[in-house]
Amino acid sequence: MIHKDSTSINLVNHFLISTSCDLDNRLSGSVIYICEHNSKGALGLVINKPTEFTLGNLFERINLSLEISTIKDKMVFFGGSVQSDCGFILHPYNSNYGSTIKLGELALTTSRDILQDVADGRGPNRLLISLGYSGWSAGQLEDEIYHNDWISVPAESSIIFDLPPKDRYRAALGLLGINNLTSLVDYACYD
Repeated sequence: MIHKDSTSINLVNHFLISTSCDLDNRLSGSVIYICEHNSKGALGLVINKPTEFTLGNLFERINLSLEISTIKDKMVFFGGSVQSDCGFILHPYNSNYGSTIKLGELALTTSRDILQDVADGRGPNRLLISLGYSGWSAGQLEDEIYHNDWISVPAESSIIFDLPPKDRYRAALGLLGINNLTSLVDYACYD
């Protein structure tokens, strides 16, 4: 259990699974991959909420010619409500781009050069592109966990890259040994 005043936890490379019953909250029912967590706050990307935007739409909007037509229909995700006009790319770590943070076996890149490589067919095969991110100020995430708004579990990249978005919440719960619920939110709020 996390204590409200805990400053020693580090949830990088963990999933946060929403337990919030606030139906107006855009993060209700979310699974968030935590990319950064330190004394200044936390940053993560929602991995299970696709937008109506596709890579084809995105590349057209930023004036990149997409050479690989097979990925034009790949979904772009709602990463969170902070900087929702900026793109964040989560991918296996295999090379440095202009602005890349290494996260163990994964990396977070925010520079356009990765998008150019993807457009040219040279980029990572496995990636999650999101618009915006989820952010917490110092101590805010710990407080939300203390109040049972989130549960955490070490992340598995196969859930991010190999499962359809609709299956990611249930798969993240499965990492905790919870296999019979579609959603903790539904269980907590309606049962």
